[in-house]
Amino acid sequence: MACEKKRLAELAALVQGELVGDPEVLIGGVADFDSAVEGEITFVADLKRGARLDECKASAIIVPTAVTEISGPAIRVRNPYLAVARIHALFVEEPFVATGIDARAVIGHACHIPAEVAISPLVYLGNRVRLGQRVTLHPGVVVCDDALIGDDVVLYANVTIGHGCQIGNRVIIHSGAVIGSDGFGYATDGNGHHVKRPQVGVVQVDDDVEIGANTCIDRATFGKTWIKRGTKIDNLVQLGHNVVIGEDALLVAQVGIAGSVTTGNSVVLGGQVGLAGHIHLGDRVMIAAKSGVINNQEPGAMVGGIPAIPHKTWLRSSAAYAKLPEMVRELRELRRKVAELARAMTPGADDSPANNE
Repeated sequence: MACEKKRLAELAALVQGELVGDPEVLIGGVADFDSAVEGEITFVADLKRGARLDECKASAIIVPTAVTEISGPAIRVRNPYLAVARIHALFVEEPFVATGIDARAVIGHACHIPAEVAISPLVYLGNRVRLGQRVTLHPGVVVCDDALIGDDVVLYANVTIGHGCQIGNRVIIHSGAVIGSDGFGYATDGNGHHVKRPQVGVVQVDDDVEIGANTCIDRATFGKTWIKRGTKIDNLVQLGHNVVIGEDALLVAQVGIAGSVTTGNSVVLGGQVGLAGHIHLGDRVMIAAKSGVINNQEPGAMVGGIPAIPHKTWLRSSAAYAKLPEMVRELRELRRKVAELARAMTPGADDSPANNE
């Protein structure tokens, strides 16, 4: 269901921006700068497109506060990306529709299911599952025994929630994710055979977390693997047993985290970052894409590379790496010249057998 049109003044108030121009302009949607048309609002995130503002066909535009010259209706804000995200969410938001339980769903015994739910065909709920209010379960979702799902949760197609796992309020989990599979834990005997260690813990996902498609989060060996409030996890991420991710973290695609890693709040891990087991990242740590981290990181650290080192050092090292072939040639030439100088400074060196070969 499309959102009704909004006055520009309402949108400016929503994002706490400075209104420029006619407050009564009606906006019915959001589009990018090049394709926006009348009735829509768009944005520019920096000053590079400032000279092109007059080319924009949108009815209004969101601009950085530094843009002072603008002829049409606009909203000035400190963070255009944040402002457009809030406005866009307003226009695409759809109210929850309680469709009930489809006859083709399978429901175990002693489940707690409120009246306002939307349970699709081929959903499977184990025994003693508890669902919160306004839960949406898409086709193929599996929720195993004793799992707890909070209010306003959306589980997309083929999501699996393991037994005993706990999902908080307003959590979104995308298709194919597995929450609560066994952790990768084995003990090796004297013959080199691997004996599985029972994985008897759970996964706890706190409020306002979003988990991407085909991400896997292992249950704990004991206790819990814990994803704290507000964290956002991209597609194809692997979190090992007993990992604890702090609040408001960002984990980009293909991050892999070994068992018992813990992090503080507001950590950012770039794509394909790997973390060795049993280390801790402090608050606000940022790790560059494709980095491998093998030791603890202090709060606010910015690191990159394999093994990870301070980010500025890694950038200089990367620049130097590209010059290695040239540096090797220069080194060989310097060694040749040093050898020539040494021979010139050694009496009789030119008459030695080695020099007559």
